[in-house]
Amino acid sequence: MAPLDWAALGGYFLVMLLIGLWSHRRIGNVSDYFTGGGRMPWWLSGISHHMSGYSAAVFVAYAAIAYSYGITVYVWAFLPLAFGTAVGAWLFAPRWQRLRKRYAVASPLEYLAKRYAVASPLEYLAKRYDVPTQQALAWSGALLKVFDVAAKWASVAVLLNVFTGMSMTTGILITGIVTLLYCTVGGLWADALTDFGQFIIQGAAALAMLWVVLDRLGDGLAGLGTIWHKLPEGHGQPLVGPYTATFLGAYVVVKLFEYNGGMWNLAQRYMATDSPKAARRSAGLSALLYVIWPAVLLFPPVAAAVLLPGIADPEKVYALMAESYLPAGLVGLTLAGMFSHTMAMASSDANAVSAVVTRDIIPAVVRRARGLSPATGLLVARVCTVVFISVSMIVAIEADHFGGVLGIIVGLVAAVMGPISIPMLLGLLPAFRRFGPRAALSSWALGLLGYLLVTFVLDSTDQTLVIVTPLVTSLVVYIVVGLISPEPDDTADAIVAALSPAPDEDGEPAPAAPRPAAAPGVTD
Repeated sequence: MAPLDWAALGGYFLVMLLIGLWSHRRIGNVSDYFTGGGRMPWWLSGISHHMSGYSAAVFVAYAAIAYSYGITVYVWAFLPLAFGTAVGAWLFAPRWQRLRKRYAVASPLEYLAKRYAVASPLEYLAKRYDVPTQQALAWSGALLKVFDVAAKWASVAVLLNVFTGMSMTTGILITGIVTLLYCTVGGLWADALTDFGQFIIQGAAALAMLWVVLDRLGDGLAGLGTIWHKLPEGHGQPLVGPYTATFLGAYVVVKLFEYNGGMWNLAQRYMATDSPKAARRSAGLSALLYVIWPAVLLFPPVAAAVLLPGIADPEKVYALMAESYLPAGLVGLTLAGMFSHTMAMASSDANAVSAVVTRDIIPAVVRRARGLSPATGLLVARVCTVVFISVSMIVAIEADHFGGVLGIIVGLVAAVMGPISIPMLLGLLPAFRRFGPRAALSSWALGLLGYLLVTFVLDSTDQTLVIVTPLVTSLVVYIVVGLISPEPDDTADAIVAALSPAPDEDGEPAPAAPRPAAAPGVTD
């Protein structure tokens, strides 16, 4: 890269660190750190939700599919995100906001201790010989997120390797350490504000790439309509190759759960807003962006099948296009834009996992951690963030042993997300209020077992089967066990009722039962 490119990249990193330092002043307790104190404007929450939903994998793994298969990657990978988020704007987003406001919840899983099992950690310990639903989901979800974020670090390292010749390990360490610094210092506010800054930077870079590609095609803006007859056979089809209608159907259901709370960091964006209406508008904005923005990002690698045929390693297509077509300065800006998606998702994941570990896992394991002061709780949260990002970087260095970037994102994450998210999200809805811990835990356990059987016993390489089996198993088991063996519970009924829509959407729903005591160190 030219010196101007290095200057653009260095300036980007500096801005991210300054935002982290500025956000540090807004953090006074654990609630501020994990949910922004419930003061985040809807538009910032919506942009942050969108930016936290995908990473540099768009420019590596998904770009490779766009180059090799055409527009199908937009149809099966991103339209489901728009659909799922739009459904969530009506069904889930307002409930997450009410959950934080009414029950002083700072973690997406914290409510599970009340919803499915018990009302306090002491009651949990009294029943320690059972495996609580909340703990099962917390431990397995945190482990899954380590691999998910590791895939993002590996994606950035691939790009850095093409642009600069930097080794994969060095690229992973640089990206991870910068992310670690700003998100550990500033919490969710730093995540959201850097998401916004990254959205602007990445937007400028992506539009520059789009303009250059259209110019290379020779038809200007008309190239958006004339390129289709130039593409290789099948590249204009919505579903081709291994990406079948069954695969799409399974992916839609997975993303419906994942992007409405199964991916914990995205639930936090709704929790951080100040009203159910704001949470709904946040989700609506994110859904709209998922329709528009991936099309802008993926058009260049789709067009590369015409402009640069025969690339040996399709994962490097976007980086090669940037090096070939963009002038000095814009190359660095494009690389910064690629960084932005990964750092947005990784930092928000780190914040969410830290919330779960701090609020859900540690108090259940360490008795003394239940009465931490706000200052001590905040310190523990930051330590958890450091540990999570550090472990994910170690896994990223060994990403090839876990199926590579696409193998982790499409296979492991999509397959395991169903068993983790189905009990959590369906438990928010009135129709499932009598589905208790037996249904939730059975759904989680048998769904994961289905994934293990298909992946390691049958040794299947069919992505559709790998995704469908745990998802369908978990959903069917949850419904069947819940219907056959209902577990009526007054506390669960009260919580579900309190999260349902009120006559005045901007007001508090009338309490159906006395409000449970807030966890230590959390303020409303």
